[in-house]
Amino acid sequence: MSWILIAISAYFILAIVSLVDKYLLVGPIPNPKVYIFYVGILGVLVLFLAPFVGFSVPQPSQIILSLLAGAIFIYGLFWFYKALRDFEASRVVPAIGGILPLFTLGLIYVFSRGKEALGYFEFLAFILLILGSILITYERSKKISFKSLQISTIAAFFLALSFVLTKYVYLAQPFWSGFIWIRIGGFLMAISFFLLFKEIREEIFKKKISFKKKTIGIFLSNQAMGAGAGILQNWAIFLAPLVYVAIINSLQGIQYVFLLIFATLISLKFPKILKEEISRKFLLQKIIAILLIGGGLVLLASR
Repeated sequence: MSWILIAISAYFILAIVSLVDKYLLVGPIPNPKVYIFYVGILGVLVLFLAPFVGFSVPQPSQIILSLLAGAIFIYGLFWFYKALRDFEASRVVPAIGGILPLFTLGLIYVFSRGKEALGYFEFLAFILLILGSILITYERSKKISFKSLQISTIAAFFLALSFVLTKYVYLAQPFWSGFIWIRIGGFLMAISFFLLFKEIREEIFKKKISFKKKTIGIFLSNQAMGAGAGILQNWAIFLAPLVYVAIINSLQGIQYVFLLIFATLISLKFPKILKEEISRKFLLQKIIAILLIGGGLVLLASR
């Protein structure tokens, strides 16, 4: 069960990354297509690891599968960033956090032709983790609109499909080789975004928009942390049994626990920067959510 600790470490880092993503998307880099272009392009830097980690060329079918997994991941991220830019995180995050693991479990069941399914205790842990993820991010005053739910569902589906395909890549390839091929797929999708969308080419070249050095530094530092989290998350997927990939997705609720802690600390120390509502109802809801997530983790750890 070492994959659980690895996944938790990944979500800790992703909690920080998501805060910076939100800052960049509502400010310096507001276009999600441009943002995902830069993210995908930077992903190809993993090729520098190839000479040191035993990179190999698998069968053509595996190359196609790897490239597809990476391309779909970038496409799913595009919809996630679009949702994050267009709607409040409190509307988008609960929807994606609840739908993504369900899509993952369903796709695994379909792809395995019903051979892969969670046991009773694993399924109970799965449900507790999803409920905790939704509850910890849900705000009654900010109801999910049909449009935000629609975009969240699209993002959740493609991200789930990418996670499942990624696991099938790791079932046939060594970790680093599969990881690099997947990142190449993400790079190719980013290039496709560049070729297909005129607005991206204009914003990058014709408009000659120059980002401040501070923005560039924040973006690159954030992507470096995101890359580290991505490696940890993929390592967890590599180690976990196929059906447990859905559990890894449902563990995302832990990321929201970390986000809650960060947001609360910032609001207490720098109230002018971030004002976080801290009421009895707020605390009760978050405590129940954390208990649900903790219960799910206890069930997993006991198996």
